[in-house]
Amino acid sequence: METLMAFVVGVLYATAIYMILRRSIVKLVIGLVLLSNAANLLLFTSAGMTRGAPPLVPQGATVPAGVVADPLAQALILTAIVIGFGVLAFAVVLIRRAYEVVQADDMNQMKDTDT
Repeated sequence: METLMAFVVGVLYATAIYMILRRSIVKLVIGLVLLSNAANLLLFTSAGMTRGAPPLVPQGATVPAGVVADPLAQALILTAIVIGFGVLAFAVVLIRRAYEVVQADDMNQMKDTDT
């Protein structure tokens, strides 16, 4: 299963880089979203894909009983999702404002600052 996920992460990274290098600013934002999702999936895969119980320690014990899920990777991914959503919201507002000013979606037409 981890091999399949490694291929999926690689494809997501490749697609994200391809989209970021396009001239359209909308494709740039789509590439940023794909890059964020690829990073989240990479964190999730590197933590191990084992099904386990919540890491709760029973009363009187020093370690959790049985196989437990890794809470650190889950917390990092939740934080990354929130930050990624904030960046996406900012980028969408920035694109909208840039399109209102320049009236173009092409990055080459947005080089001029005299408009």
